[in-house]
Amino acid sequence: MGDSGLKAELYEQFARVGKAFGSGKRLELLDLIAQGERTVDSLAKAAELGLTTASAHLQALKRAGVVTTRREGTRVYYRLSGEDVAALYVLIRNVAQTHIADTERARAVYLGEATEAIGREELLARAKEGSVIVLDVRSHEEYVAGHIPGAFSVPLEELDDRLTALPSDREIVAYCRGSYCVLAHDAVRLLNSRGRKARRLVDGMLEWRVDGLPITSESV
Repeated sequence: MGDSGLKAELYEQFARVGKAFGSGKRLELLDLIAQGERTVDSLAKAAELGLTTASAHLQALKRAGVVTTRREGTRVYYRLSGEDVAALYVLIRNVAQTHIADTERARAVYLGEATEAIGREELLARAKEGSVIVLDVRSHEEYVAGHIPGAFSVPLEELDDRLTALPSDREIVAYCRGSYCVLAHDAVRLLNSRGRKARRLVDGMLEWRVDGLPITSESV
């Protein structure tokens, strides 16, 4: 039989990751970091957190080994320590969706009325033939970090003003951060209300990245 104290120490190391994931705000920060590396300031603003609170959560994630940092001048950038971290985050969401009824209720309330979706295979096929416009409605910062090849960047808050610049003879497919991101839903509702045929990608950049599908990044 193994030493019980040593076994306990081993399991405590496993628990460090679980503890890091045991906060809704830290999961939200991971969701943002999964889109591409971000500064502390950018993450705090996107997660609607004070800088001190955001920094504390990010340090907890770093201590658990799920994010790493790099410094550029006075700025500190956070990124996931590996694609396995993003995959674990997706798995946690899936387990919650499958086994906790409150998850579906919270999802429905947050995302609002259902919008029509399109699968990846159909999107890729139609994008290749040029019969759809693929619209990335995340922030420009997230778009630059990585996006679906051929997608146009039109952040949701700019969509109404830039709508006339989009060709009117093709369907628009919007996508955002992931399956639980409201931006694509809001984009489809806005586009439909303006008389445009639009659907959303069934998931988003997080799942696209985890499954190893092609991604294009750009210089700022």
